[in-house]
Amino acid sequence: MKEFSALEIATAIGGQLHAIAGSTPLSGGVVTDSREVTPGDIYVARKGENVDGIEFAPAARTAGAALIIAEAIPSVDGEILPSIVVSDATEALGRLAGYNVTALREAGELTVVAITGSAGKTTVKDLVGDLLSAQGETIWPPNSFNNEVGVPLTALRATLDTRFLVLEMGARSIGNLAYLTSLIRPDIAVELNVGSAHAGVFGSIENTARAKSELVASLIAGGTAVLNADDQRVAAMTSVLAEGVETAWFSTSGVTDKTPLIWAEDVTTHASGRTSFTLHLPQEEPAAVELALLGSHHVANALAAASVAWLCGVGARTIVSTLSTSGAASRWRMELVDNPNGVTVLNDAYNANPESMRAALKTLAAMGRGDEDNPPRRTIAVLGEMLELGDESRQAHSDIGELVVRLNISKTIAVGDGAKPIYQSANLEGSWGSEAAWVPTVTEAREMLQHELKAGDIVLFKSSRDAGLRFLGDEISGVSGA
Repeated sequence: MKEFSALEIATAIGGQLHAIAGSTPLSGGVVTDSREVTPGDIYVARKGENVDGIEFAPAARTAGAALIIAEAIPSVDGEILPSIVVSDATEALGRLAGYNVTALREAGELTVVAITGSAGKTTVKDLVGDLLSAQGETIWPPNSFNNEVGVPLTALRATLDTRFLVLEMGARSIGNLAYLTSLIRPDIAVELNVGSAHAGVFGSIENTARAKSELVASLIAGGTAVLNADDQRVAAMTSVLAEGVETAWFSTSGVTDKTPLIWAEDVTTHASGRTSFTLHLPQEEPAAVELALLGSHHVANALAAASVAWLCGVGARTIVSTLSTSGAASRWRMELVDNPNGVTVLNDAYNANPESMRAALKTLAAMGRGDEDNPPRRTIAVLGEMLELGDESRQAHSDIGELVVRLNISKTIAVGDGAKPIYQSANLEGSWGSEAAWVPTVTEAREMLQHELKAGDIVLFKSSRDAGLRFLGDEISGVSGA
């Protein structure tokens, strides 16, 4: 965070100072977890559903917090702690983040990149962070810090030395992105796709598109919307762009009249799980890329990230080399591990929707088929429920059951009541004998795998986060959870 006085912060967030001089300079980190406080930090005592952060204000002060932002006056044994009292600590956090970004823009050269989409946000955020780091100091969030807390915390890590601020923005309802962008308006806004993820929350895919469009609608004159030309709902978002906003397009097929366009051809997924393609950048010679990321669905993610890098002046050679070496930076996203028993584990169980489920299964199938350098291998898919699909849930899971048969997955284990239609549909599609199974719990899936897995197998774990399969994947691979 840029240095501000306590009075400047209080004014920015609409709070009242207590036990601290208004002239006191503050420039430490900003945290919402008292356990993460280091000397000089600002602790924001948010009120959660079960715990009020003000209870941990004394611990934060003991750890060295220079200021506490809270919804009541914090004290220890009757002594008031240095604080700013506000009506809503979470809103104050957002206001402080916006104030920081505004001040940094006025003081120097800062480009804010915001990324959204039904799938791929975290991967693209990590790729963009890697790519822009070649141009200057770049801040981007760990994991999926994409809500009303994570986005401000990321923005508050930016300082006068920061050249690029990369933000992942998620939406759980209409208005979420409008709120986030009211705090921090991006210079570049990336729309990856509009899929069926969270359709049960939004009510329809049309409402999902409306919610996602709030990001590009926030761009001001001179900003750029990076749009997926292959997604009709994303392409239609040009209708909400403000006057003077530019557009840049990416496509996995190049079959479009959109310009400028970054696109891929000759897409091939190898038995290693890696995908190669020819990258076309404007005014550059075509270049061969083999992604470090696993799965052909990452081609679109790579193109989106390359589009941002190209807009920010990153050279073609750097784009190609970075895409070829930048792997999954966040846990449980197509995470590949060979365990000591000779089993290859593909852990992709952080998020799941029909689109990402199909992509992961196609990657598993490609790895199992083998090639001239890799022998064929037995493939096992451990699949849990795709949550928040609403009325489409049963049919979406049934469709996955048909797909595992058509892809010739050797063994499919559906886990949990919500995933049972995968097993039922696989049987109806023509799965024979023990090729498909259903178990009600993760514990029973573990027991089945202990008897089933053998050296040389590839096993995919894929589900929504709350289905818990990512931890089972960690157990089988021998990786410690995080």
